[in-house]
Amino acid sequence: MNPERILQVESVTLAFGGTTVLDGVEFDVRAGEIRAIIGPNGAGKTSMLNCISGFYRPQQGRILFEGRHELTGAGRVAQLGIARTFQNIGLYTHLSALENLMAARHIHMRQNMLASALYWGRARAEEVRHRAVVEELIDFLEIAHIRKTVVGALPYGLRKRVELGRALALEPKLLLLDEPMAGMNTEEKEDMARFILDIHARRGATIALVEHDMTLVMDIADRIVVLDFGTKIADGTPEEVRRDPEVIRAYLGEAD
Repeated sequence: MNPERILQVESVTLAFGGTTVLDGVEFDVRAGEIRAIIGPNGAGKTSMLNCISGFYRPQQGRILFEGRHELTGAGRVAQLGIARTFQNIGLYTHLSALENLMAARHIHMRQNMLASALYWGRARAEEVRHRAVVEELIDFLEIAHIRKTVVGALPYGLRKRVELGRALALEPKLLLLDEPMAGMNTEEKEDMARFILDIHARRGATIALVEHDMTLVMDIADRIVVLDFGTKIADGTPEEVRRDPEVIRAYLGEAD
């Protein structure tokens, strides 16, 4: 029996003006796996994540989440259980790390501002529950020492870690990571790889990631889909992808 497909990308085509960015791309993501999307610069990787997360609306094809939710141009992906980090960090730079993570809990909050005023006890109990989730994430990501630090004052690597925490605070069924290690030094990359593996192993998260570091992708991904100039040229296990002549040609300009 095949593992459940949590995400299905079916014949997705995306164009801007006369430029086709994605051309009939198809792949799936299975529940519980780490699925990598790789390719040379300009291959369409981030555009694919933008389609999945509802930022772009493809001209053709469809994207299904859990077999029933159409994501093509949807604006409610967080409510469905999809969270995302960005290649260019998207945090509230004037807020602390703790406040950024708490802000991400808003979709799980049941008590509105009026309820907070009228039923202080109920709203207070809910805030305590959300704070417990956030504090657990702070410990998990080893950022307790910067929990009250304004994010804009943090080094790049720690800001990327806070952004990962904010995505996890949404308690996603599917976590989309857009180049989570871009701009990091070797030590920061090793830390981030460890956190991604821990999220997968200890939290049972399904992860789809775009990443340029081929060595890392080959080490942590269960399956890899390869894009080149907006088309899919390979799809399989790391070993299958590593040996694929089209992948070798796309990255090295030659085949074995």
